[in-house]
Order: sequence, then C-alpha cells, then structure tokens
Amino acid sequence: MIASGDGVMAALGAALCWTLASSLWRRLPTSLGASELNLLKNLVALGFQVPLLLLIGGGPLDRLPLSALLLLLVSGALGIAAGDSLYFAALRRLGTRRALTFDAGGPAVTAAAGTVFLGEVPLLRQWLGIALISLAVLLVARQRLPPSANTAQATRLRRDQRFGVGMALAALICGSAGALLARSVLRLDGPSALTAATLRLLGGTLVLLPLLPALLRHGSSGGVGPRPPRRRWPLVLCATLLGTSAGIVLQQFALSRLPGGLAVALLATAPVLALPLARWEGDRPGPVGALAACLSVLAVVLLTR
Repeated sequence: MIASGDGVMAALGAALCWTLASSLWRRLPTSLGASELNLLKNLVALGFQVPLLLLIGGGPLDRLPLSALLLLLVSGALGIAAGDSLYFAALRRLGTRRALTFDAGGPAVTAAAGTVFLGEVPLLRQWLGIALISLAVLLVARQRLPPSANTAQATRLRRDQRFGVGMALAALICGSAGALLARSVLRLDGPSALTAATLRLLGGTLVLLPLLPALLRHGSSGGVGPRPPRRRWPLVLCATLLGTSAGIVLQQFALSRLPGGLAVALLATAPVLALPLARWEGDRPGPVGALAACLSVLAVVLLTR
C-alpha cells in the first residue's frame, strides 16, 4: 500500500489538532459531565460547519447512497458520541499525555481489522512502522503517580486512574470502529472530507440529544466553576474548532487518501506531539519521552516511504 503525501500531512495535522484541543479541554473549568461536554462541542462544531458546508459546498447529499449516509451516521455515533464521551472521562483522570497514550493499540487493531474487512494489507515495513508507533506511545505512557499528601489521597488517585484506563480502552475500541466505518465509505470516491465530518458529527449529536435539557440547565445557571463563563467560552471555542472541526475534517481527508491502518497509525502520534505540553500539566517524560519521539519519527518514515 502506498501512502499519499497529502494524506500523511492531513493525519499528522489532525494529531496535532487533537493534542492541542485535549490540553485545552483538560484546562476547562466546568461542572458538565463528559457526555454533556461532548454534546456541547458537537453543537458548537455543527454551528460552524453546516454554514461553511452550505457556503463552499461539499458535494450534494442526494448523490450519496443511503447505505453510505447511514454508515457515516453510525460511525459518528460510535466514534464521536461514545468514543469522545469516554475519552473526556479518561482525560480528566489521566491527563492529556496518558489519555492519548491508549491510542497505542489503535493502529494495530485498525490495521488488522482493515486487512480482514477491507482487504487493505500493509507492507512489511508498514507493519514495522505501526509497531514502532505503538511502542513509542507505550513508552510515553510510563508515568509515576505524583506525590500525594496522604495514603487516602494516593488510594483515591489510583482508583480514579484505574477507572480512567477503562474509559480510555473503551474509547479506543469505539474510535477504531468509527474510523473503519468512515474509511469504508471514503475509499469508494465518497463525499468530501467536510461533508463526511459534518455527517459524522450529526450522527454523534443525535445520539447525545437526550442530554440537551441537562445541558441547558447548566447553561441557565452559568455552570459551576472557578472562572466566570466569559472566560470559559474562548477555551470551548478554541478546543472545538481545533479538535472537533479541523481535527475531524483532517481525519476524514486522511482516511480518504490512506488505508485505515496507516491513517490511524499516523493519527496515533498525538501522545508524542503532547510531550512539549507535559510540563504544563506537572508531567515529566524525561529521556524516555525523547526516545519515544525518535521512534515515532522513524515510524513515520517507514509508513510513508
């Protein structure tokens, strides 16, 4: 399988967008639950993307087969509604770098599933690149618990982290399944990346709509948090435009140009891209982080040669 240059750049661009957005979401002071926060960012993203789609056009939907339309909606329900909600729950407990770390299994899982269901068999060097990215991300995962003031605090922290690990693994499964469904549509000269991203967002939003009354109640009360709402909204808008709008559009473009396993492998470099942000969160990757970065660079070369 040959990797196209524009697909590679799109995948790496999406990984960077998700890394920056993850850091912003973690800094957001809010009392919203993970699913409510997911619904909020989906509504904001749709409010931006639907007018943009109407303005610049993304291919008429009447030319899109009903089966393809349904697959994209289901892909959004799995990857965005379920996957992102689980990811937000993990993010609050694990931090940006460790939450992104569980994408390590994504490339291998997606490549294997793509081989079985889509007939997309990576070359030997590409399998090696996928393995190196997975190893790099696992190296990044090595992180000691920060010192705690007492035993009770340490126990609570470990319990939260175990729960976060479970949420992150579930998010990985949902995200990989969503990516494969989207790839099955996009590889057959399907809709534009913007159209596919918008349809996936719509599918994810429809599943979460029952949470809208709770979200509106939070909005009417101003939310609970240490900062006034006017200081939270810039974070919400920036994180949404980066991770949900730009990130998902770039992901769809990458999936349209690259086999699923290769695209997900490049998207999984997000934890390595998060290394420069680690110190802001009290995290110290050290020499292991540098080794992971070098392995990722080598892996990208193997995947894209």
